[in-house]
Amino acid sequence: MIMEKDIIRRLTKTFEESAYQEEDVEYWLARDLQELLEYSEWRNFVKVIEKAKDACKNSKQAVSDHFVDVSKMVRLGSGSERKIDDLMLTRYACYLIAQNGDTRKEIIAFAQSYFAIQTRKQELIEERIQLVERMNAREKLIETETELSKNIYERGVDNQGFARIRSKGDHALFGGNSTLQMKGKLGISKNRPLADFLPTITIKAKDLATEITNFNVKEKDMQGECPITNEHVKNNMDVRGLLAKSGIKPENLPAEEDINKLQRRVRSEDRKLLAAKSKDQREK
Repeated sequence: MIMEKDIIRRLTKTFEESAYQEEDVEYWLARDLQELLEYSEWRNFVKVIEKAKDACKNSKQAVSDHFVDVSKMVRLGSGSERKIDDLMLTRYACYLIAQNGDTRKEIIAFAQSYFAIQTRKQELIEERIQLVERMNAREKLIETETELSKNIYERGVDNQGFARIRSKGDHALFGGNSTLQMKGKLGISKNRPLADFLPTITIKAKDLATEITNFNVKEKDMQGECPITNEHVKNNMDVRGLLAKSGIKPENLPAEEDINKLQRRVRSEDRKLLAAKSKDQREK
C-alpha cells in the first residue's frame, strides 16, 4: 500500500520537530525515537539499537561518533524523579536503527526512507562543498600566478623566466621532484597544468607560497630572475616545512579528478537542480 502524501508530510514534520540542535550538530534522543517508531518497550528497542551499532561497526564508522550514551531525569507518577539511560543519535545512527527495525510497521518504512534521503542529502552537501572549495582554490592560484607573472615581467623577467621560476618553486615544494616528474608520477599529460590534478591542500600550498613571493617582490622591489627565483624557492620550502609538521608530503598525495571535468560536472548538477526546483514550483 502506498503511503498517502498527507501522512508523509505529517510524519516528516513530526520527525523534524523531534530533532535537537547543539553547536550545529543535529541529533535525536533514542527514547524519543522509540516512541516515533512505535516500540512500546525500551528493552525491545535496545535490541534494535545494538543491531544498528553492529552495522555501524561493519561500515567502518566509529560507533561512539554516532551513538552517544547519556542519561536524563524523568518524573514518575508519584512526583519523584528517576534517572534513566538514553542515547544521542546522529542522522546516520537513526538511519541504521530504521534499517534494523520491524519492517512490518508502516512507520519503519517511512523512517527508512526519511533518514536515507536526509543522510544522502547531507553527503551531497558535504561532497559539493569539497568540490567547490577545490575549484575556488584552483581559480585563486591562477589569479595569484597571473599577478606574479605581471610583477616579474615589470622587473625584467620574460615568459620563459616565469616558467623557470615556477618550475623551481615546484621542485622545492615537491621534495626535489620537478613539475615534469610530478606529472609522470601522477599520470598527468605533459600538456596539462599540474595544478589541475592536485588536491585542495596542495593547490592552497602553492598559492600561499606564490602570494608570499608576490608580496616580497613588491615590498623589496626585487629585480631580475635570480633573486626572484631564490625568493620563490625559499617560500615553497617554507610552506613544505609547514606541511611536514602535520605529516603531509605533497609529492605522496594522489592525483584528484581533472578540474575541467569537475567544473563541467558541477555545472551540469547545477542545471539539474535548477530544473528540478522549477518543476517542484510548477507542481505546487
